[in-house]
Order: sequence, then C-alpha cells, then structure tokens
Amino acid sequence: MKTVGAQCNFLKASPELKSCLQSAGKPERFLVGQVLFKEDQANAGAYLLLKGKVRMSVGGLPKLDRVFSAGSVLGLPSTFTGHAYSLSAEAVSAADVVHVAQEVFVQIMREQPELCRQAAEMLGREVTFIQSALTERRKRTVSQKILDQVAVG
Repeated sequence: MKTVGAQCNFLKASPELKSCLQSAGKPERFLVGQVLFKEDQANAGAYLLLKGKVRMSVGGLPKLDRVFSAGSVLGLPSTFTGHAYSLSAEAVSAADVVHVAQEVFVQIMREQPELCRQAAEMLGREVTFIQSALTERRKRTVSQKILDQVAVG
C-alpha cells in the first residue's frame, strides 16, 4: 500500500480522552478512498481514529499531506469553532473511527477541563500546521499570478 504524506503523531489523544470520546461518539467505518470530511464542508464533529490510516490534505498542496494513524483526533479546529473544515480527510486504508458530534464534543470540553486542555494543545499544533499550509498556498497563488503576468506581458 502506497500512502502519500508524512506520518504524523501530533494529534494523538491520551488514554483518558480516547475513552471519553469513544463513550460519547458513534462508531463508523470508512473504506479506502472514502472521505471523512472535506475542506470547506460544514462541521460534522471530530473523529477519533481507532484503526487504519487517514490522510489529511489541503487542496492544491500535496506536499503538505499528512497521514494519521490510530489514536489521532481529526477535525479539531472546526469542531471547536463550529466553522467549516479547513482540511480534507480521506481513508488511505480501511479505517474504524468514532465520530463525535460537534455539540457533544463541545459539551465534553466544557465539563472536563483536563480533557479540554489536552484537546486545546492538539488544536494548537493543528492550527500551526494549517496556518503554514495556507501561507504556502498564498505564496504559490501569488507566484502563479506573477508568472501569468510575465507570460502575458
């Protein structure tokens, strides 16, 4: 099996957070190529990956693709804010996940400060990555516009 993207471990949940999310969520299975969520899609909650691998990507920037494995929590920025997803997540192997609806996730974060702190730390790492990806996308867009202008002129 060929997977595209760097292997990442910075979204791994603690045993306590995993247990809590598993209790609160709904199990789902995704086959290879199925999409958990897409960039710009309305938020549907967070996903705890139990088994398999999922690629997170930013449209048009394949060099920034990352692959996550069991124990990772995906969709945190959007789930915390309720805004659309900033990335896409696609199964690169059969994946068993627990889907935690946004309202349920936020309620857990309100009621359990230690789990909220852990999730917020993971959120910080994810937001840092997203910001760098968006900066790279902007640079690429500006570079392409300049090249287009040079080609026309």
